[in-house]
Amino acid sequence: MLKHLCVMFACCAMLILGTTAKADQPFPKAEPINYLIPFSAGGESDLFARAQMPYLEKELGQKIVISYKIGAGGAVAWSELARSKPTGYYTVGFNIPHIILQPLERKDAGYQTNGLKPVMTFHVTPCVLAVSADSPYKALEELLKAAKEKPGSVIIGGVGNSTAGHIACVMLNKFSGIQIPYIPFPGTADLPIALLGKHVTAIMAFTSGATQYVKEMRPLAVASETRAPGFENVPTFKELGFNIVEGSFRGLAVPKGTPDDIVEVLYKACAKINKIPEFAKKMTSMGMKLIDMDPKESQKFFDRKVEEYKTILANLKKK
Repeated sequence: MLKHLCVMFACCAMLILGTTAKADQPFPKAEPINYLIPFSAGGESDLFARAQMPYLEKELGQKIVISYKIGAGGAVAWSELARSKPTGYYTVGFNIPHIILQPLERKDAGYQTNGLKPVMTFHVTPCVLAVSADSPYKALEELLKAAKEKPGSVIIGGVGNSTAGHIACVMLNKFSGIQIPYIPFPGTADLPIALLGKHVTAIMAFTSGATQYVKEMRPLAVASETRAPGFENVPTFKELGFNIVEGSFRGLAVPKGTPDDIVEVLYKACAKINKIPEFAKKMTSMGMKLIDMDPKESQKFFDRKVEEYKTILANLKKK
C-alpha cells in the first residue's frame, strides 16, 4: 500500500513540475503570433511576410497568423497595433516613411510613431517612376513636357498618402514646377493594375514591384543615390537633375510596452532568416535589398527620419 502511495505521489509531483515548467516557459508559449499586414495582399509587405512565415514558425516554434488591416495608407493597422497588448503575440509590418509622415501631417492619424516599438528593419526598396511599355513617353523629360503643356493629362498613382511614393511625387512636382495629380491606392499590388488598365499615366512604385512587370512597364527614373541592381539601364532622378532619393524601409514592430527580452527573441529570429541563402536570394531577385537594423538601431533610425521629414514638410509648406 505504501509502495502504491509513493508511486502516486511521485506521479503527481511530476505532473505538477511539468505544469509549472510549461507555465514558466519563456516567450513564445503555446500561442499563435499575429502578424498584421497594413496593405493589400500581393504587395511587398505581404510578399516578404509570406516568405518569412515558414522560417519564423520553425525558429519560434509557434504558428504565425498573417492577417490584413487595409486602409488610410497603413494607419488602420498601426492604430490597432498601438492599442494591442504588449505581449509579443501582436506584431505588424511597418513602412518608413509611412509611419512617420502620417502623424506629422495629421492630428487624427490614430497612432503616434513612438507608440510602435521596432523589432527589426529588414529591407529597403527605392522608388521607381514607371509608365506602361506601350506608353508614348520614353523618358522623364517627355512625361514632364506633356504634363506641363496639357495640365491634367498626366496622372501618377502611388501607394496611399504620406508614403515614400507620395513624398517622391511631391518632390518631383516641387523640382519640376509642375503640379501633376497624384492618385493614392491601397497597396503596391494595386499599382500595376491601375497602370496597365490605363487608370493612371504613370506609377511611383518600388523596385521590388517593378521587377515583376519588366515586360509590361518602362521605368523612367529610380529614386536612389546610384543605379539600382536590376535597373542598371535606368537613370536615377539625380542624374536627370532632380535631387530625389526616396524609398520604403520595411520591418516588424510591436506595441510600445513590449518587454525587451521578447523583442530580442523576435529580432534574432528575423535576423537569422535574412541570412538564409535561399531566402536572401529570393528576396533580392524581387528587388528587395536586405538590411539588418536591430531594435536599438531601428529606433535611432526612426528618430533620425522623424527630424528629416519634419524638415522636408516644413520646406514644402513654404512653397
